[in-house]
Amino acid sequence: MLIRTGRDGFQHPIASEITSRAVYEDRRRLLKWMATGVAGAALAQWAQREALAQVSRPGKRPALQAVRSTIPGAVTMDKVTEFKDASSYNNYYEFGTDKGDPVEHAHTLKTSPWTVEIEGLVKKPGKYALEDLLKLSAQEERIYRLRCVEGWSMVIPWVGYSLAKLVEKVEPLGSAKFVEFVTLADPKQMPYVGSRVLDWPYVEGLRMDEAMHPLTLLTFGMYGEVLPNQNGAPVRVVVPWKYGFKSGKSIVKIRFVEQMPKTAWNKAAANEYGFYSNVNPNVDHPRWSQATERRIGEDGLFAKKRKTLMFNGYEPQVGQLYAGLDLKKNF
Repeated sequence: MLIRTGRDGFQHPIASEITSRAVYEDRRRLLKWMATGVAGAALAQWAQREALAQVSRPGKRPALQAVRSTIPGAVTMDKVTEFKDASSYNNYYEFGTDKGDPVEHAHTLKTSPWTVEIEGLVKKPGKYALEDLLKLSAQEERIYRLRCVEGWSMVIPWVGYSLAKLVEKVEPLGSAKFVEFVTLADPKQMPYVGSRVLDWPYVEGLRMDEAMHPLTLLTFGMYGEVLPNQNGAPVRVVVPWKYGFKSGKSIVKIRFVEQMPKTAWNKAAANEYGFYSNVNPNVDHPRWSQATERRIGEDGLFAKKRKTLMFNGYEPQVGQLYAGLDLKKNF
């Protein structure tokens, strides 16, 4: 099923319907069914994805030195999602709209050398090599719940540091109210760039106070190693109290601007994807409830869903950012 928007008959896929959740959330049950021969082709495809996921499993990528974060709320006691699930069930539309496409296709992404350009309303604009960004602060491991818009979540140990460290270094002007993130859009490396799914490049943004919050992470790794390509290598943002699409991957530009940025999904369907995109069980997506979720790799197909937590469980840390704001209007 596709939904039509008002822009020249443009159509974009419904995120929750691109890939069957059952295929990912109850592998053992479905693999037994596929092994009967009824779905041999599907089984072969799964075997390929599993093999690709294993290639980038922990111990196969360069390690990142990290210390456990001491920031309040940065570490959860929830069970960590297995790496093979976190690295093979992804939204990264530059490499395809199926949840398994990124792990299959992202090997074409070249992550070295890599430069992030700082632009806009700052005293110190410039270009930062990845190595320079890594030197800005000691790496911290933070175990975040990362929840995406379709009602599924993961718990991932990210490695990075508070984005505020970089923001402070470049010294934004007083007129800078928002931070805009521009991601790589190279059709030679990314086979789906140029498609009409989204307006490329992928752009996301945060209010300045959101960007400066210590839980907003400039991220270089996960599970103690550098990021796999399909998870946004070599540098991305993680904003744990927002839906996953707010956390831009493979960032090449960070702009400081006065006006609210026009973000990718908001441009594609403004009535469905607001600028704030805070995890809020009390505000339904126009086509589904967001009151419950499934934890990838943990809950079976028929297991009871979890209740979605306000701000993804980080309400004590970030709730004050939105005091007095109508969260149903500013979704």
